[in-house]
Amino acid sequence: MRMSLLTSLAILGTVAIVGACAQQSAARATYASPQFRDGVFANPTPIRQHSLGEQAKLWWSVMVAKPAGTAPGKPVPVRALSRQALLDAPDNTMVRLGHSSVLLKLDGAFYLFDPMFSERASPVGFAGPKRYSPAPIAIDELPPIRAVILSHDHYDHLDHASILALAPKTAQFLAPLGVGDRLIRWGVDRAKVQQFDWWQETRVEGIRFAATPARHFSGRSLRDRNTTLWASWVVTSASLRLFFSGDSGYFDGFKAIGERYGPFDAALIETGAYDKQWPDVHMQPEQTLQAALDLQGATLVPIHNGTFDLALHGWQEPLERITALAEGRGLPLATPAIGEPLSLKQPHATSRWWRGLE
Repeated sequence: MRMSLLTSLAILGTVAIVGACAQQSAARATYASPQFRDGVFANPTPIRQHSLGEQAKLWWSVMVAKPAGTAPGKPVPVRALSRQALLDAPDNTMVRLGHSSVLLKLDGAFYLFDPMFSERASPVGFAGPKRYSPAPIAIDELPPIRAVILSHDHYDHLDHASILALAPKTAQFLAPLGVGDRLIRWGVDRAKVQQFDWWQETRVEGIRFAATPARHFSGRSLRDRNTTLWASWVVTSASLRLFFSGDSGYFDGFKAIGERYGPFDAALIETGAYDKQWPDVHMQPEQTLQAALDLQGATLVPIHNGTFDLALHGWQEPLERITALAEGRGLPLATPAIGEPLSLKQPHATSRWWRGLE
């Protein structure tokens, strides 16, 4: 069912109210970063700014006037997970929990990227993009989490309810500049939070985590745009090299990351929610493929799809396009179903689970 105009206006009004509060907090924060100037973060290669009229047109298209086929006609298949199955899984196993949420097991511990367990990616619980299917496991059932790693503060990547539920069972939170401050304001123990500029690193139980560049933007309201930083992440253990894109448009940073940290056993790269109207902040599948090649990724794992209706393309289109492109280039591709464990050192042949769900 399409969202009503009244509901859309209610969401916009709520965002504006939230934004007034967010601006008051964010205005006091300053950061010693080459990316931070004039009170906000910026991309080295600027992204196109939409006029007020263009923004209104985008909101109308995405919230009210979507074409058919942007969401599945049947529930998306989800493989249920259990705590014991995760504990029994070998190291270097990853599980997609939906959208860009990924659970990774390394050296016997669990690391969670961009956790999003709520029903909606929205500032309000009654409207906004709704999950196609529930997450494969509840937060209460997860094993202890050694670290939560965050890419940026948009609602489909940084979920307030998920963070608060995860905080008691998570030892550490790794976040870009400003996002860590937001977690602390939400009540996460300051001692658990570390925040990073691009190219800064830390080690957690001997595993290296590096915040790396991305080409995107931030903000959770109409008035706090770009007051926090966005990032991709590199994870390096004794047995695995992993890249996690978060959200990004295509840029020369992928090549720089590949030269500094690659080659990678697996590159988890956004493939979905793209459109010609916002080409600088999300990649078309052809660009996702090029990013994987720039990064020197041995296996491409497409993320940022299969969970929320966030764009104007058919919901299956990102997976179909990237499958054809990777096959044409001879790049190994892994498309595990939501909840399906995948070995990142020896990926198995994954199914085309999205087909037949029109």
